[in-house]
Amino acid sequence: MYRSNRLRIFFERNGFAVSTRIAELLGMKVKSVRLFFIYASFTTLIGGFIVYLILAFWLKLKDLIYTKRTSVFDL
Repeated sequence: MYRSNRLRIFFERNGFAVSTRIAELLGMKVKSVRLFFIYASFTTLIGGFIVYLILAFWLKLKDLIYTKRTSVFDL
C-alpha cells in the first residue's frame, strides 16, 4: 500500500502538470491547452472510426465489382 501511494504521489507531482507546463511554455491559458487535448482525443477516436468504416465499405464494394477468376473457363 505504501509503495502504491508513493507511486501515485510521484505521478501527481511530475506527470499531471503536463498541460500546465505546456501552457507556461507557450504563454497560453491552461484551460485552452486542456480543451485542446480533449478535442484532439475525440477527433482522433471519431476520425479513426470513420476511416475504418470507409475502408470497410471500399473493400466490400471492390469485392462486389471484381470477382476472382480461377481459370479461363470461368467466363
